[in-house]
Amino acid sequence: MDAHLYELAERVGLALKGAGHTLVTAESCTGGWIGQAVTMVPGSSDWFDRGFIVYSNASKLEMLDVMPDTVERFGAVSEPTVRDMVLGALEHSPAGVAVAVSGIAGPDGGTPEKPVGTVCLAWACRDGRVRTETQHYEGDRDAVRRLSVARALEGVLEILGGTAVA
Repeated sequence: MDAHLYELAERVGLALKGAGHTLVTAESCTGGWIGQAVTMVPGSSDWFDRGFIVYSNASKLEMLDVMPDTVERFGAVSEPTVRDMVLGALEHSPAGVAVAVSGIAGPDGGTPEKPVGTVCLAWACRDGRVRTETQHYEGDRDAVRRLSVARALEGVLEILGGTAVA
């Protein structure tokens, strides 16, 4: 068990319960790791609704209504794509808060414009708030994915008005 991710997930759960919301995830490069982190916390069924693992571009379009033009113009790893993913997750769930992530965890797949370690994240609430950002992480595939999960959870705390770092 990763103590840092567990502590973040526990804080996310408290914040969601306090706000009366549940969480939905839309994950590409993390492959369900955000969902795994939140379900490590006992009682997470009170505040975690569901997770979408959308690794392929086709699954992003089919499951989350990502626009084909968005992926064609900006790529799967882009802020416009994760924005579509996070809004699609909200659309296909009763949850009040959503997080989405897409990235290049490596060791291959990077380009000069989007090197390995490039990760795009998005958060959204039913009240219309949406945030996106791009991170550039160093390390191997496992490190990039773990840092992405931690940032995803921190962002949930931030969008709910809590502080991200303990």
